[in-house]
Amino acid sequence: MSAALRRLAVVAALLVASGSAWAGIETRPIRFARGASSATVEGSLTGDQTVDYTLGAKAGQTMTVRLETSSTGNYFNVLPPGSHDEAVFIGSVDGNEWTGTLEANGDYTIRVYLMRSAARRQESARYTLTTSITGSPTAQGLGAAPRGDAKVAGTAYHATGTLPCSMGDAPAGSLQCDFGVIRGAPGKAAVHVTPPGGFTRVLTFAGSQVTADGDARASATRSGDAWQIGVNDHEYYVIPDAVINGG
Repeated sequence: MSAALRRLAVVAALLVASGSAWAGIETRPIRFARGASSATVEGSLTGDQTVDYTLGAKAGQTMTVRLETSSTGNYFNVLPPGSHDEAVFIGSVDGNEWTGTLEANGDYTIRVYLMRSAARRQESARYTLTTSITGSPTAQGLGAAPRGDAKVAGTAYHATGTLPCSMGDAPAGSLQCDFGVIRGAPGKAAVHVTPPGGFTRVLTFAGSQVTADGDARASATRSGDAWQIGVNDHEYYVIPDAVINGG
């Protein structure tokens, strides 16, 4: 598609959004089940109704969205964090399935709507929306790693190995989880931990702040020269300072 047509499509999408706004936009968070990387929701629309589905993700990860619907006038747009109706994907132009690499950290919006012509006729749609987030975040926002902190050959990581972890009610440190760390400025790092079972948890360290990927809840305490991290009151990790800062 030419740049000119793309600009026209963006304008059209904004008109759709403006029309839907008269009836108000309902916001619904998407939450992945523990250990899952995808979620499916069902819904319905009539006329000017619009639903914004929101979910958190990080730069460098891959988002896939698929809409199955009973109406040929039912589409979705994808809006990046902080967007004022500017979309990175416009369903009415490119169809009802999209996969893209994310460029920013934050909450993404999947806006489900009926085209203005269908909305005027008070048409209805029943739909199923499937969303997945996969892959590892980049080191955006971490700053530059110290000079000489080389990557492990064939990887994006400055170090790899195992660290103590546990799941559920298992004794603390009863497991060993594989990890890879992308380091930034001192005290900043993204630690990708893979517990037995296959999913990957991303823990981002920025000084005294520790966050987990997606909408997971992270708690962090210090014990000696290591961090004790809990995620969703189910996952537990011990992250030594040497993982974050090297040495």
